[in-house]
Amino acid sequence: MGRIITIGREFGSGGRELGRRLADELGYAYYDSEILNEIAKETEYSKAYIEELSQGRPVPLFPIHYGSTWSPSNDPHFQNALDIFSSQKKILLELAGKSDCIIIGRCADYILEEFKPFRIFVYASIDSKLARCKERSKQGEAFNDREMVRRIQRIDKKRRQHYEFYTGRKWGAKENYDLMINTTDRDIKTLVKGILAIFR
Repeated sequence: MGRIITIGREFGSGGRELGRRLADELGYAYYDSEILNEIAKETEYSKAYIEELSQGRPVPLFPIHYGSTWSPSNDPHFQNALDIFSSQKKILLELAGKSDCIIIGRCADYILEEFKPFRIFVYASIDSKLARCKERSKQGEAFNDREMVRRIQRIDKKRRQHYEFYTGRKWGAKENYDLMINTTDRDIKTLVKGILAIFR
């Protein structure tokens, strides 16, 4: 079993860049959107549909409990979301068994808990996230600052709902991670140099 690092992150915090640079420095495998590709291969769903159902709760009012049992659902989107999460779990377990790796998001810290991953959470102030998003915005995108802030907040809300639905834990709570990294007004390259000392 290789060494596993999982990275949860707020949108615009630079967590993806931090993970990629850390993987390059350590020589670890790096898994992010590659996981979506693998889920698409294993299921009948398109990558776009998988990405849609991999954010937020499957349906607004679930889970519904009666005593210690779940109420049944005829909602196909709910069942599809569960199928996708099941496939994601299988793929993460397979990847974790191959080599040292860094995994971005996907509830990996929870799914791979038995392997004792080093769990990182990356966050930043809204102003810092806004600046980073504007700097990395694609050509042709025309979000003003207010629209971009709303987008950041909307994506973070979906990530929180998704994580908390499947894990029963609070997203971003310090007790669920080994290292909390605040990237506000900080250079990611410089941060990675400091983090490397933990793993060398």
